Amino acid sequence: MEKFGKAQSVTRREDTRFLTGQGRYVDDIVPEGALRAFVFRSPVAHARITGLDVSAARDAEGVHLVVTAQDMTEAGVDIAMSATLTPNRDGTMGAETRRPVLAEDRLRFAGEPVAVVVAETLEQARDAAELIELDYEDLPVMLDLAPGDTAIHDEAPDNRAYDYGLGDEAATKAAFEAAARTVSLEVGDNRIIVNAMEPRGAYAEYEAGRMHLAFNGQGVWGMKEELSRAFGVDPRTVRVTNPDVGGGFGMKGMPYPEYFILPYAARVLGRAVHWMSDRGEAMLSDNAGRDLTTFAELAFDETHRITAYRLHTRSNLGAYNSHFGQMIQSFLFGRVITGVYDIQTMYYRAEGFYTNTTQVDAYRGAGRPEAIYVLERVMDRAARELGVDPLELRRINFIKPEQFPYKTASGELYDVGDFARVMGHAEDFAALDGFAERRAQSEARGKLRGIGLCYYIESILGQPHEDVKVEFTEDGAKIYVGTQSNGQGHETVFAQFLSDQSGIPAEKIEVIQGDSDLIATGGGTGGSRSVTTQANATLAVVSTMVSGFADFLADEMGVPAEEISFDDERFRAEGSNVTPTMMEAAQLAREAGREDLLTWDARAELPGRSYPNGCHVAEVEIDPDTGLTECVRYAVVDDFGNLINPLLAEGQVHGGVAQGLGQALVEQVAYDETGQLLTGSFMDYAMPRAFDMPMIDFATEPVPSTANPMGMKGCGEAGTVGALAAVSNAVQDALWTRGIRQVDMPFTPLRVWTMLRDHAATAG
Repeated sequence: MEKFGKAQSVTRREDTRFLTGQGRYVDDIVPEGALRAFVFRSPVAHARITGLDVSAARDAEGVHLVVTAQDMTEAGVDIAMSATLTPNRDGTMGAETRRPVLAEDRLRFAGEPVAVVVAETLEQARDAAELIELDYEDLPVMLDLAPGDTAIHDEAPDNRAYDYGLGDEAATKAAFEAAARTVSLEVGDNRIIVNAMEPRGAYAEYEAGRMHLAFNGQGVWGMKEELSRAFGVDPRTVRVTNPDVGGGFGMKGMPYPEYFILPYAARVLGRAVHWMSDRGEAMLSDNAGRDLTTFAELAFDETHRITAYRLHTRSNLGAYNSHFGQMIQSFLFGRVITGVYDIQTMYYRAEGFYTNTTQVDAYRGAGRPEAIYVLERVMDRAARELGVDPLELRRINFIKPEQFPYKTASGELYDVGDFARVMGHAEDFAALDGFAERRAQSEARGKLRGIGLCYYIESILGQPHEDVKVEFTEDGAKIYVGTQSNGQGHETVFAQFLSDQSGIPAEKIEVIQGDSDLIATGGGTGGSRSVTTQANATLAVVSTMVSGFADFLADEMGVPAEEISFDDERFRAEGSNVTPTMMEAAQLAREAGREDLLTWDARAELPGRSYPNGCHVAEVEIDPDTGLTECVRYAVVDDFGNLINPLLAEGQVHGGVAQGLGQALVEQVAYDETGQLLTGSFMDYAMPRAFDMPMIDFATEPVPSTANPMGMKGCGEAGTVGALAAVSNAVQDALWTRGIRQVDMPFTPLRVWTMLRDHAATAG
């Protein structure tokens, strides 16, 4: 067998279903007669509950149930949501704060669930919620990202979630003291709302005494574990499913309160209960992204080689710890816990060094958008202050190809890479030698033009193992996968890869996902893991199939099993003219009554992470009279290793770049001084439009990974990782000529115009 896919660009087969209205999303599959749920949410950011009277709501027309925290607790449900703790630098653990699925004694953010009304119709549930009497005593609202003031949780008396550090602080300090030159920059990373095309939604029911939750998430097994824990039941009595999912972006990868309340209500009522968020509710209650400020410093020797990298970051975690730990930048606002930590690690391993790096020849650790954004912004500043060409500064500090495998100071083990080669490709691809002429043309039209570069590297995350099952049918096969598509094209790529490896026609392969009853376990989708981990499992199951069918075919082919080989299309053996396909072998097994040969499963674990990387180059044009900033050119060259489907990879990059451009140019979450969301609708929260998008030129420069047999590296988040810094550095370049030395996203017309006006007034 070949060890990787045949790299054919195949159009997405699921798109026909989606574009013709045949998708099966949560709202499309709700059981007939399901009741509707409405969530009554906190109207304020911080208060002590002094009274909650739901009696009038319970007596309202059409109402079957009103759920409170007390109801669920008295029924024996553990309503405390889980969270992973982060250690402090002094060895203690970060604050372990309690987050109930429904508010108990305190309200800690505007929009926190307080009660849930279940009625025959949504309108009845909504009307009944108006009858709920919530009495509360206002408490001071704390919005500053600083310790102290009124405590939101007793467990965090100074409102600090954790004080985390990584690396060698003393060695880093010594390197800075000995440096020939240091460069620093404070970098803001604005808070954004995911705004998936399909808001969050779910329904719950009981089937023959078993709990069933269907929700539009990014995997089913984590939620299954959470439900069995909260309800104290055997996991075998819990079924969780994901139907089609209209966008996830990490936001849908974790539990939310509604997913615990719906099963409780369904159990009490003996009927299915359905809830779907509307857009305003989603903006208020979905986990948001980013929202951190980092002071980044680089130390250089006389040759412009980085000797140390140091970061101090303040991150807004919102009211509660995250399910995935306090290092994820995503939680609800209104109330703030500050996270003060000294190396930007987020929810992945390491993006930078808290440590002296004189012994290495690198300037970055693996990361996600937040980390790369910070590092590439300060690298851009360093190139300006040192008077070095930005490409050359990066070349000086790249890990060299001959140095791989390479362990960074932050602990990442890079297997392969040729960063200078990839960047050289991007330099030509983006036509950097013609930028001066393009800038002159813009200036002739009264516009400011800037160019920005970002070289990124990220690591493929998540659980390293994945499960798969292949079941032969009369006319094809079904492949059961442990990941979950949120729109990435999994149905196409997984069928394509199995077809490449087994010879089963892709059009005869059905991809089945998102059902905890149909496959033993799975890691879900997140961190660009899906295709790499799932393809690795597919290789394992095909290998098992080949071995098993070879034993079965030995008599048919008239040779010992060990002499039978499979060439991705047919079983063959020297001296035998019998050459069955995999499908023909399955049919022979069926005719022989060998049902055991018609279903195969496997689990495979990746030996290590892979590290996609690449170079983004953006050009912007700014109208100084209005502040309007347009991204007019965009080129990206990525090293994704081997690709199964280049067309899908390019589509992922386009989508990622669009997301990054949205944050860079227009998106911004805003709250008032009382913690109320000001950007709670699309009238107030800007989303990127076609007008904001340039044509995106995409190319690849593959350096196959050695950390998996396919040589893949993953690509799901790469577009966003590079876009933020590339566009920001381009805006900084354009405004540098006007004397402006600090720019921060989003680059809305008002913000850019204000920067130009204020600087002109100061300079004048």
